[in-house]
Amino acid sequence: MPRPVLLATKFHAPRHRGGVVDRPRLHRRLDLARLPALTLVSAPAGFGKTTLLAEWLDETDRGASARPAWVSLDPRDNDPTLFWSYLVAAVATPVPGVGEEARALLQGSTSSVDAVVTSLLNDLTTTSGEIVLVLDDYHVVESIEVHESVRFLVEHLPSNVHLVLAGRSDPPWPLAGLRARGELLELRGADLRFDAEEAATYFRDAMGLALTGADINVLEARTEGWITALQLAALSMRGRDDIAAFIEGFAGDDRFILDYLVDEVLDRQTPDARDFLLRTCLLSRLSAELCDAVVERDDSKAMLDTLERANLFLVPLDDRRLWYRYHHLFGDVLQARLVDEHPGLQTELHRRASEWHEQHDDRPEAIRHSLAGQDFERVADLVELAVPAMRRSRREATMRTWFEALPADIYTDRPVLAISWIGARMATGQFEGIEDTLDQIEHRVTPGKASTEEMVVVDEVEFARLPAQVAMYRTALALLAGDIATTIDHAEHALELTAANDHHGIGAASALLGLAHWAQGDLEEAQVRYVESIDCFRRSEHHADILGCTRALADIQVARGHLGAASRTLEAGLELARTRGPLRGTADMHAGLADVLYERNDLDAARAHGEASRDLDEHLALPQNAYRWRVALARLLQVEGDRPGALDLLADAELVYDTDFSPSIRPVPAVAARMHLLGGDLDAARRWVAETGIAFDDEPTYRREYEHLTLARVLIARSAAEHDSPALDEAVLLLDRLRTAAETAGRAGSAVEILALRALVHHAAAEPEAATTVLGEALIAAEPEGFVRPFLDEGQPLLDLLQVVARGDTAAVQARRILAAATATSTHLPDRSAATKGTLVDPLSDRELQVVRLLRSELTGPEIARELMVSLNTMRTHTKNIYMKLGVNSRRAAVRRAAELGL
Repeated sequence: MPRPVLLATKFHAPRHRGGVVDRPRLHRRLDLARLPALTLVSAPAGFGKTTLLAEWLDETDRGASARPAWVSLDPRDNDPTLFWSYLVAAVATPVPGVGEEARALLQGSTSSVDAVVTSLLNDLTTTSGEIVLVLDDYHVVESIEVHESVRFLVEHLPSNVHLVLAGRSDPPWPLAGLRARGELLELRGADLRFDAEEAATYFRDAMGLALTGADINVLEARTEGWITALQLAALSMRGRDDIAAFIEGFAGDDRFILDYLVDEVLDRQTPDARDFLLRTCLLSRLSAELCDAVVERDDSKAMLDTLERANLFLVPLDDRRLWYRYHHLFGDVLQARLVDEHPGLQTELHRRASEWHEQHDDRPEAIRHSLAGQDFERVADLVELAVPAMRRSRREATMRTWFEALPADIYTDRPVLAISWIGARMATGQFEGIEDTLDQIEHRVTPGKASTEEMVVVDEVEFARLPAQVAMYRTALALLAGDIATTIDHAEHALELTAANDHHGIGAASALLGLAHWAQGDLEEAQVRYVESIDCFRRSEHHADILGCTRALADIQVARGHLGAASRTLEAGLELARTRGPLRGTADMHAGLADVLYERNDLDAARAHGEASRDLDEHLALPQNAYRWRVALARLLQVEGDRPGALDLLADAELVYDTDFSPSIRPVPAVAARMHLLGGDLDAARRWVAETGIAFDDEPTYRREYEHLTLARVLIARSAAEHDSPALDEAVLLLDRLRTAAETAGRAGSAVEILALRALVHHAAAEPEAATTVLGEALIAAEPEGFVRPFLDEGQPLLDLLQVVARGDTAAVQARRILAAATATSTHLPDRSAATKGTLVDPLSDRELQVVRLLRSELTGPEIARELMVSLNTMRTHTKNIYMKLGVNSRRAAVRRAAELGL
């Protein structure tokens, strides 16, 4: 996928120029040997932050004591993808090879910022030598996502890497923790101000002004060492005969001084230079060609050279004198003067700048200028053309700002723009009004209902895709509403409307069809659709979509009783993640394999994959994985005998239960009800029955099959505990109807479980021959795919039946295999003794003890992180360490175990 085009000029610190005052006192503060993880240079505009760092970095580079990297930020860098593209590229300049994986992630369509930062940190950890990265003008960053990702970077930097942030304001983080740990160096306005000696040097050597000591002291005192004010004062004094009078009248607050001095400076310029300054001040960066286009002249190169020599706040952005920018504060004042002197001209200047940037393939900057000029029709044209590329390069944050800046009525006659806005809204869970908008778009593109002359269409390719896109969004809305029949109708219609070469469109429609058929229990058709979808996504190289469909396909294969096929499907997904990743969905492959391996009783391998899924960052997981890895590990804890820990983990899973678009086939409360039954807690299981309202005479559906099988277990347990024959009769009726439904639909995996339960019913009804016969059928059906846990998870009554079958003729070999697995499982449980003794082998640290105490509160994880002034990722690391040391897998279990140990 295309990556954002990066401006090489942003990687250059302002070049060394004459007249800069040496500041050894500040350079000593920036001693590399004592430099912490973060250096914050924070002061108002005009305090010399950029100049200081550029000079210090140049000195550091010449001394070969560190490898420097630099990024000059601007407002466009609030787009997280663009921000990290620049940062990764900057680091790679002095350290070749670093950040290659991070760059690949930035080109992906679904990888998160967390993945990029983590990958970059992993690379930096392997580097040697000191690295200094400067982010200049960090105050332009307003994106919370960017701030949080930079904060995460700071908190995990290796000791040889140092980040320097320079800006007009502090980043919105709690800095107290960094100060307390000695990980923060701060240079502020009071540090950066010129003292009397530096001011004297500046006036004498840089500006050639012979001022008395008394004059310098007055200026230094009245400006409080504000470097820009001193510079403007020096420019105003050039050529004056009444310097003493000027200094005597020099007074006022900072902004007043600046306005006053800029007036003085501007008034002393030639009319031509003054006009050039005003007409180019709207540009975030200047080149001779761009200025020629905006000012409509052909000598901008000479004018820029003149302005630079005159030291008129023109900051060069490269060593070739091709690109510049105005000092920000100077530019602000120029813009205010432009509005005063030439009202309305800024609109025309923005238009010219926008056209130039469009001609030079910089649509984002073209859009920025058109937005600033409030030329919304042009913005709409540019955005419509930019959206496909922006979507491919994952620039959603920037697109959202564009859509939100446009007036609502502009979408009325622009169906392509409207469908793009729908996509952005649905991606963020905003569904209100979408149906009406789809109706309007459909009306506009239906032949005979409206002519194309009434519409504004800029991107003809996207316009041709509109009917299929409308059908696709209707499919998604119907699926979310649970209307399966309508979902199928819309998805099939979308397929009919999608061009044969639009592989991604075909794949998306096929996946939605697969979801619909899966939800209604037609697993054979669902599998066909998912196989087709994966093939289409492979052709279009949408790798994260492949993993999403892979997990669904594996679930379907398990339900059909095809464990081997499911295992191969998931392994193929992992291999794709290894070769093309990291990819979103990698964690889901591990969780899926944990489930498959559990069914085969390969518990060690299942645990390895379950923990791998848990430990991978959330950016590598689909929404449902948050609950699925918890369920997978809870089932393992149950086998290990830690039922309280398992139930605690399931309680956590229920809090994050999210099936995304997939059908809710295995609700967490039903999983918990089964565990309660295995623990002999029939009352808890009966409460679950009451809460769900499920009944034995419900119409069997695949969506509720797992719950109905759980109900059958409750009925069998109730019959045994209360000698309740009607309950057993209800179980028989329920299981027989479930068996018919499962066998008719080809759900062999469900059929094995149903037969095992049916054997238990015969056993409870004192029908031993029937019990062993049905159990034999179940064992024979389970043997080819290696199902083991459907038998072991039914407890001792089924083990007793297996003993009987093992002594007979039919399925005896299979029964002995299951019994051997039961023996192996009971004799190879993990040693959890370290966490059950009164002391810990690996004691909790002071910070971990703080976390444990807060875990007892009602605070959420993010709230605890804020309380401790650490990142959420750091909080998660502490929690994982606590769980490992206490031998638990959930928050409740950790609190309970800590109380037992007196912690």
